[in-house]
Amino acid sequence: MKKVVFILIAILSISAFAQERLTLNDCYNLVETNYPLIKQHQLLKTQHQLDTEIISNSKLPQINLDAQATYQSDVIEIPIPNANINPLNKDQYKATLSVNQLIYNGGLTAANLKVKKAQFKTKQKQVDTNIYQLKAQINQLYFSVLLTQETFNLLEAKKKQLEAKLKEVQSGVKHGILLPSSDSVLEAELLKIKQQFIAIESQKTTLINTLSSLIGQSVSTATKFEKPLVKTELQTEISRPELDLFQLKKEEINSQEALISKQNSVKLNGFATGGYGNPGLNMLDNSFQSYYIVGVKLHWNVFDWNTNKKQQETVAISKDIIENETEIFKLNTNIELNKQQQEIEKISAFINSDEEIINLRKKVLKTLDSQLKNGVITSSVYVTEFTNLFEAENTLLRHKIQVQLAKANYNTIKGK
Repeated sequence: MKKVVFILIAILSISAFAQERLTLNDCYNLVETNYPLIKQHQLLKTQHQLDTEIISNSKLPQINLDAQATYQSDVIEIPIPNANINPLNKDQYKATLSVNQLIYNGGLTAANLKVKKAQFKTKQKQVDTNIYQLKAQINQLYFSVLLTQETFNLLEAKKKQLEAKLKEVQSGVKHGILLPSSDSVLEAELLKIKQQFIAIESQKTTLINTLSSLIGQSVSTATKFEKPLVKTELQTEISRPELDLFQLKKEEINSQEALISKQNSVKLNGFATGGYGNPGLNMLDNSFQSYYIVGVKLHWNVFDWNTNKKQQETVAISKDIIENETEIFKLNTNIELNKQQQEIEKISAFINSDEEIINLRKKVLKTLDSQLKNGVITSSVYVTEFTNLFEAENTLLRHKIQVQLAKANYNTIKGK
């Protein structure tokens, strides 16, 4: 029993731990699972099944029931004297049951089914493409939250340093080494830090709420966002879902061309009609009769004024348009990749200079720290340089997040 309880506690602990952490890939997977647009996959599948059944039903016998009653002003009479043939009644009645069966239509049904299947694949891929395009939003939100998280930690460190320095200054004021107002400057700076905490928490909450809506899962403000180590392969090969979409559109057009080519094919139907009426097929028998007709019907549109040919030309133009759209997409994507590559290189250069700036400011602050203890400078001078160091560290932090964001965007644009 104790072992079972221990296992349950361990599982709950692991689950709780997992829920307190979130990675960039988690967000990608969640948006692909929970975003409302994903429901269209099942809707499109159901729609395709119905379309397939509708087209396939053309192979089944078509049954029609008709009935009519008429009264006409005149009827046929036999102009033979003493023929002793009664004229037809002016009120006539007819009920028929007809059955039509498709025998041959030149593969038109199969071509229709191929068109519907191609359209279904295109629509499904369009949904995937739209969902993939959300990754850029995910990147921006995730790294923005990460920036607030890291800035908060940096502020915490700054706050602790200032609190420790405030105690030293208060001790110096108490022993008459420093001016009485020296501690007020540090206290004011701590109040400013408090305001910065409030601003960061508010910004983080807004970002997390937006991200939660996008990925379809509630994320707590206490959740730790893991810093991803984004790696990029700087190459021009693109593997975006849009390229698959363009290819499926071309396949859809090919299936439409095949359908158009079969529209003027010979069509053969068998039919049978059974009826009951007055008169029947024997127009000279003025009574209710049952009858039937069976036969086959051949239909061939011999000349359509080049309509079919023009339809194929129109479809061929659509294929050229898609080829052009593919070229434009590749061109624009490569332009975006080059921009992101330049952004990565630029920010990486900034990071190198940021580190040098921080080292220099740390040396200056160390000197000022000693001078403040001895009353050589005021607290205002120390706080100014301390703030400069914090801003330099914050800039470095921001650049490190930005370069990771640029790398993530590069991978997203490339389709990785």
